[in-house]
Amino acid sequence: MKSENESFDRKSIRYILDKHTDANDLACDCVGFANARGGIIQLGIEDREDAPPADQLVDDDLPEQIRKRLSQITINVGVIVRKEIASNGGESIEIKVFGNEQSIASTSDGRYFLRVSDETRRLLPDDLGRLVAERNSFIWELQTTKRISWESFDPEKHNDFVQQIQASDRVSSFVKEKAGRELLEYYQLVRSNYLTNLGILWIGKREFRSALLYPPEIQCIKFDERGRKIQKYVWNDYTMNPLELIEAVLKDVPDWKEAYEIPDGLFRKSLPVYDEVVVRELLANALVHRPYTQRGDVFLNIYPDRLEVHNPGLLPIGVTPYNILHTSIKRNPHLAKVFYDLKLMEGEGSGFDLMYETLLSSGRPAPGVKEGDDRVVVTVEKRIVKSGIVDFITKVNQTYYLSQKELIALGLITQHEAMTANDLIEALGLSKTDYLKNWIDRLKKWGLVSTRGKTRATEYFVEPRILRTLEFKGKTSLKGIEHHRLRELVQRDLEIYGKASISQIHERIGKEIPRRKLRVVLSELVKSDEIRLEGRGRGAKYYWTKTA
Repeated sequence: MKSENESFDRKSIRYILDKHTDANDLACDCVGFANARGGIIQLGIEDREDAPPADQLVDDDLPEQIRKRLSQITINVGVIVRKEIASNGGESIEIKVFGNEQSIASTSDGRYFLRVSDETRRLLPDDLGRLVAERNSFIWELQTTKRISWESFDPEKHNDFVQQIQASDRVSSFVKEKAGRELLEYYQLVRSNYLTNLGILWIGKREFRSALLYPPEIQCIKFDERGRKIQKYVWNDYTMNPLELIEAVLKDVPDWKEAYEIPDGLFRKSLPVYDEVVVRELLANALVHRPYTQRGDVFLNIYPDRLEVHNPGLLPIGVTPYNILHTSIKRNPHLAKVFYDLKLMEGEGSGFDLMYETLLSSGRPAPGVKEGDDRVVVTVEKRIVKSGIVDFITKVNQTYYLSQKELIALGLITQHEAMTANDLIEALGLSKTDYLKNWIDRLKKWGLVSTRGKTRATEYFVEPRILRTLEFKGKTSLKGIEHHRLRELVQRDLEIYGKASISQIHERIGKEIPRRKLRVVLSELVKSDEIRLEGRGRGAKYYWTKTA
């Protein structure tokens, strides 16, 4: 069943048939979609259903009546209304609403709305002013104001882009078969024989990129305990596209390579001070979601206890620090698609769920988000709240294979030792109490989380004894074994047993380990000359050899 989201909604046929005022409510939804990116409203399908009732019939004249009525009570709303017949014979009405690129939609009585996630929200006067101001930034990507011929791209950047698309497993073979101008037009890098602003940003030459109104610039500043600047890195020569900027920041700043050593049984485990996954997501979000019609650099401020990322511009209307974990409005959707297809960010263009999971699973607080007068600041703390959380969550996940939501919820509860339902709802930015079930129910079922109390005062907690001793009693699987541990395990196995095939090694060290993962490790060890390979195909055997 397709879920309701920022571009799809379903409603009962009674929404339009029962009373005249419902047409006005439908108009509000159409205005909301038009002021967002457009969408589809399916009339005649009840909530939690994916088809209309089999005996439901729709009058042939009703679609045209709805279209005419909407044109009378809305302004700047374009729709196509048609009747649809489902596989069960039931009939419904599909209303396709077109998104406005420059104009602002409203109801005829002067009300403004915006579709945010799965809700239509009324815009207040301040919000309306922001929407008008942001409209230019929404269409910035596709503008061709520089009139630069599409063939004037930077050849090296163009070739890199094509190769990266060809290598991406997120791109369909249909797209990979496109070549030359056709591929560039598909990604909106070219329009009407000219490079778009997005095209200049990604494959343009330096002189074209520097001529953009506000091309992206990044500064990284390191401060000491007294708040004094002690190091500064700047990327502002416009030679790099967004991907190259991210790679340069990750490569040039030595702080990303720092790590903690924490106890891990008889071993020591290395934990990055700032996880590359988190830094990469922060940079990707900063570059994808910033308004390119507004002046301002992206700042990475490194303090002794935290990292702050300052991004120019405010959050898109409808997104707040409270709901950012669940709500995504793409200010630059075509740039977001390039980032997604090249595996630079998550599908929704946010990545905050991945940052939450990574930070909470490593014993750190969730990222903090604040919106100032002209910028958004995301803070990642350096401290580890509880180092034991890392081992605990790793063991739990190896046994139960938790979903991302469950990992985030468990990480929050473990860090706080106990949280009320109200606390969890607030921490997760949930709008309804019922939504908490998707995050917590299986954790309760498996006995990982216990409860006391009722309703919103219900308290969720992990047994303190488990946190103190880390003596998790579930059956631990080797399926999620860490890469370096698997390398050590393979070397030890070959040292003891001598020559062996991959099947023999797999049988001895644990068949629950994915064979693909074992094959990758064997290949790496052979390449580094830590083990040797003789024979080919099914007769191939590995053997261990000491290196200097």
